[in-house]
Amino acid sequence: MKLGFLTACLPGLALEEIVAWAAESGYQGLEVASWPRVQGRDWEASHLEVAGFTASDAERTRALFERHDLEISAVAYYENNLHADLEQRAAIHDHLRACIDAAELLGCGLVGTFIGRDVTASVQDNLRLAESVLPPLVDYASAHGVRLVVENCPMEGWHPDGYPANLAYSPELWDWIGSLGFFLNYDPSHLVWLGIDPVEALRSNAEMILHVQAKDAQVDERARNRYGVFGRMVDRPTPWDTGWWRYRIPGLGSVDWNGVVDALYESGFEGFVSVEHEDPIWSGTPVKVKQGLTIAHRTLSPLLV
Repeated sequence: MKLGFLTACLPGLALEEIVAWAAESGYQGLEVASWPRVQGRDWEASHLEVAGFTASDAERTRALFERHDLEISAVAYYENNLHADLEQRAAIHDHLRACIDAAELLGCGLVGTFIGRDVTASVQDNLRLAESVLPPLVDYASAHGVRLVVENCPMEGWHPDGYPANLAYSPELWDWIGSLGFFLNYDPSHLVWLGIDPVEALRSNAEMILHVQAKDAQVDERARNRYGVFGRMVDRPTPWDTGWWRYRIPGLGSVDWNGVVDALYESGFEGFVSVEHEDPIWSGTPVKVKQGLTIAHRTLSPLLV
């Protein structure tokens, strides 16, 4: 196994700077954020401009990584592929196909995404919708030598009531997404607050896991007793603030990383473990983000022999 990180945590830095720092800091690869550049959405990282990405662009990017002895573990674009707005959904699919094209040119076999959800419809209606509109994306990826890996994040902030808005959040749904041709970008942090054992879920679904995201979760059980699992509803400051749990750097939450890594080894996994930095304590400036990534490296690197 190799250790990398998702570049989305450093949206204001150029890819060249991130690659150099990652290599100096002992990381072995990067999951490269590839959102489109949209005015007013500066928090979304566009470290690969995949629209119009050419063979020359790919050659320069590969050379950058090779100079620093790093790999590209995946091209990352996590968006709602079942968006209720048909125009937005079409744009998301177009950009996902551009990510697939770029991954092919880069010789990278994985693109990370979400299933998503039409939040105006029931889960059952969404399952049927996905079965209709998503297989062409899987087929497109396959034709270009790429596999789509789905992060199991609930994306509850997309739903007006804080319910799951990415239909890949539970092992039950992993069987279903596998039937559509998707694989997993396995992130144990989401399972912690959902009450699912991350190690057991991994062992039962190891054949689907092609990429791993390393993020932790810290639970405040007393606050959960007040708000319940769906989180606070009155005076919720943001759609993402449940009031009883938060994401943390690996090692600063409740995930059993020894158990997770041991289960990965036992399953024969030989891919990348990619730190997804969403820790509010180690955020706010590039310096603090890098400090958080250093903590993550210190936690995980001794386990990845």
